[in-house]
Amino acid sequence: MSDLFSIRANLLDGTSSSLGDHKGKALLIVNVASECGLTPQYTGLQKLFESYKDRGFEVLGFPCNQFGAQEPGSAETIRSFCTGHYGVSFPMFEKVDVNGPERHDLYTWLISQAASASSDESGDITWNFEKFLVDTEGNLVARFAPSTVPDADEIVTALERCLPA
Repeated sequence: MSDLFSIRANLLDGTSSSLGDHKGKALLIVNVASECGLTPQYTGLQKLFESYKDRGFEVLGFPCNQFGAQEPGSAETIRSFCTGHYGVSFPMFEKVDVNGPERHDLYTWLISQAASASSDESGDITWNFEKFLVDTEGNLVARFAPSTVPDADEIVTALERCLPA
């Protein structure tokens, strides 16, 4: 699997979607959880999305229950929580595994790209809210630790370099 845009994932409503639908946009791909100490990052992710969406940027949220069982709910529970508590309007997908034998193809691709870029952050996902920035051509640009908040200078600076001209 060498092309990000050929990967498919289901949206929270069960609709099958292709990452190719987001081609031409800078993407921040984040594994999320509703019951994590980092869950308030949804506020920053939504604010970042609102600030840059008109310039060709999207946040893509991928719920994951692999870290402390902090995303136990159904797709409807996740959707209701994210929209009700944080006003999330960026695309949210069905729960996926980001590590292990059932790792979703997207995370297999992201981790392989990080490793091939000789990133200091290569290897398995470490916790909820790990972030991957992808440019408009589908190239991995940066990987950010879960503790890096969405409005951190390093994310904003890298994002602004990735936005379409």
